[in-house]
Amino acid sequence: MNVAVGNHGERAGSKLRNWKQALLTMQVSDEQPDLVSRWLIMTRTAVTPMTLTSGLIGGLLASHAPDRNWLYFALALVGLWLAHASNNLTNDYFDLVNGVDTASAPRALYAPHPVLAGWLSRSQLMLAIVVLNLIGAAIMGILFIVRGWPVVAFAVAGLFISVFYVAPPLRLKHHGLGEPGVFIVWGPLMVCGTYYVTAGELPASIWFASIPYAILVTTVLFGKHIDKIAYDSARNVRTMPVILGEHRALLLNEAMMILFYVVTVGLVLTGVLGIWVLLVLAALPMLRRTLAQYSEPKPQTPPPGYPVWPLWYVSGAFVHTRRAGALLVLGLLLNAVLIR
Repeated sequence: MNVAVGNHGERAGSKLRNWKQALLTMQVSDEQPDLVSRWLIMTRTAVTPMTLTSGLIGGLLASHAPDRNWLYFALALVGLWLAHASNNLTNDYFDLVNGVDTASAPRALYAPHPVLAGWLSRSQLMLAIVVLNLIGAAIMGILFIVRGWPVVAFAVAGLFISVFYVAPPLRLKHHGLGEPGVFIVWGPLMVCGTYYVTAGELPASIWFASIPYAILVTTVLFGKHIDKIAYDSARNVRTMPVILGEHRALLLNEAMMILFYVVTVGLVLTGVLGIWVLLVLAALPMLRRTLAQYSEPKPQTPPPGYPVWPLWYVSGAFVHTRRAGALLVLGLLLNAVLIR
């Protein structure tokens, strides 16, 4: 009995370690990972906090609205998570079908691809996408009943950009429009949409308040596309960094990181955001380290223990976004609690 209990404990501990590794690195050490680990990796849950942060920003901005409803806010967060998971699976499906993702592609190297890793068939991947979208549609239906047609407008706009990011005939990513699409989705659509669902109204100032975090998330995608310039160029995937070239793309991404602070301070000075949002300035040391990474050539081999090789520039942008985004949320929370 004690041996059985010990073996059960070891298996449980192994699963927890796998889940932690999947959440932090989108990798797992076990050759046969459990279903939860596979799901966390396939949906790239490691980057889901960016989506939840957009939703939290919208909810916290609505904290003083007279008709705020936190149940509707919670439903919106679940809907955003489902939409992000579906978006990642959709990208994998269409990039595979269109021949962009192969066994040697960066996508299949920094994390297992659902189909190329043998975890799902193409039809099973499409089924997962459909199921996630059906659940999301049900949540949209509930929120439409209580908040009206703008809920549908936000959801359909987000779905349109999500699907046609890689799907024909538009393939936004292939024409330098993927980056602006991400700016729109993770800023105005997610932040303003969550605000509207929570508050039942949408002041013009909230559109401006959605801009800082939209900039941050865009820097992450920009960094990823800089890392993939050579691969994308060879396949005629003309992301914005491919169009600009590596040097100008690096400079632009650095400028966007700095712009986040300029815009945020400007919104505080104009009264759009409360004073506690200036806590984001505590992320300036992280910004300095990220800019230093961008000023140095990409190493030829990964540093010891580096988890997402061959990606490089995206990691600095992601860590900076995680730090600055968390401070932005904390500042908004303090505004909600301390400012009446």
